[in-house]
Amino acid sequence: MEDAPIEDGENHKDIDVAPALISVHPAQESVAVTVGSELRVFDLHGGGSAVSLVDDSHGPFHKDSIRAIRYGANGKVFVSAGDDKLVKIWSTESWHCICTVSSEKRVTAVALSNDGLHVCFADKFGVVWVVDLDSVDSNQALVNKKAVQMLAHYCSIITSLEFSPDGRFIVSADRDFKIRVTVFPKKPLDGAHEIQSFCLGHTEFVSCLAFVSTSEYPQGFLVSGSGDSTVRLWNISSGSLLDTCEVEVKAGLLESNRRGEECNSAITDLCTIPDCTMIAVAIQSLQGIVLLSCDLSARTLSIAKVVSIMGETFIPTSSRASFSAGLLWMVAGVSNLRGFDHPSLARVRIISGFNKSNLDPQEFEPIVLEDNEIPGGYKLLEKLQGSVAVEEKVFLAAAEAVKTAMSNLLVKKQYSVEKREFRKRTRNDRKTKQ
Repeated sequence: MEDAPIEDGENHKDIDVAPALISVHPAQESVAVTVGSELRVFDLHGGGSAVSLVDDSHGPFHKDSIRAIRYGANGKVFVSAGDDKLVKIWSTESWHCICTVSSEKRVTAVALSNDGLHVCFADKFGVVWVVDLDSVDSNQALVNKKAVQMLAHYCSIITSLEFSPDGRFIVSADRDFKIRVTVFPKKPLDGAHEIQSFCLGHTEFVSCLAFVSTSEYPQGFLVSGSGDSTVRLWNISSGSLLDTCEVEVKAGLLESNRRGEECNSAITDLCTIPDCTMIAVAIQSLQGIVLLSCDLSARTLSIAKVVSIMGETFIPTSSRASFSAGLLWMVAGVSNLRGFDHPSLARVRIISGFNKSNLDPQEFEPIVLEDNEIPGGYKLLEKLQGSVAVEEKVFLAAAEAVKTAMSNLLVKKQYSVEKREFRKRTRNDRKTKQ
């Protein structure tokens, strides 16, 4: 990797920008979108209706930008967390907040164990915490729970957390190019002390993780996206790199996206399709997604399709697939966008056609659904997007704001000797001597 430019050490104010996020119930019973501190949920049962969240703490659900949301594997629990240092655990049956856990630092990623008994979350200082849900009653709100430190990266922002399909490992990625595979212990509250492997090879921050698995390969293989514009395939047992796909180059996006810029276009999100070997990849400046095909027997990645969203500016910030309906849900949007009438905005789009386990990537023709064709229709869009129409230039500005915020937050800065000495002298986190 080439040396990063020397920074002048000034604070970056753009990091307040938070991308919109989306999460889908495993059986597609509900869909959740976050924009800043807003958590919007739509129930798809029956004719579909907007969900009213209930939090008996009598305060706002979240006081600052939400940075991570996740449904549990069985769909009974939903977790939201973010910059307000709160981890909220919701029952998806009643949409009551059944537990609020305080974090010492801002939360950057969440994951739920496959058995639904543990919530893990990571913070900006590289610590992964665990909360035991064994005694939590979905019909009782405000359970007092405390998080316990389980493992840690060395002072590096953790960007993604994932459990392996068999539940044996928890995988954590950080901005220092590392992916750590840790054996998930039988007693997580006692800490996780056994490292299975490190997956090393990215040359920029690791932004996202996902697992590809099928009935023939139930243990699955790990895929990772990075600021180096690559998606990589890993064997987590050994930490060995199986294949690297230079997505931006191989999809023919280099010239159209980089526009003379010196940096790569980061992979911002990965979403694997359940019971399928296709991976949806979101890239910083691409108006649409790239579909990768993973040949698990050959351990290779290849470009299957580039799906463009025509007729509007739509650069996804998050995507999730439903287990049952074969749909890929995507959201584009941002909060805290300065200088516009609509500082928080979101746009939801859906791609269909992923309902076959034996999809042939060469014959697969994805379909981008029109607004009136999506589950929940206009009622869902009004809840998840809001009813205000937003101009195209605002979405373009939002995409650039997210790009700048990600770079400022995750690209490691280098300082001159003089600036390093100045920062040491003026640092405000030293402990005061008694």
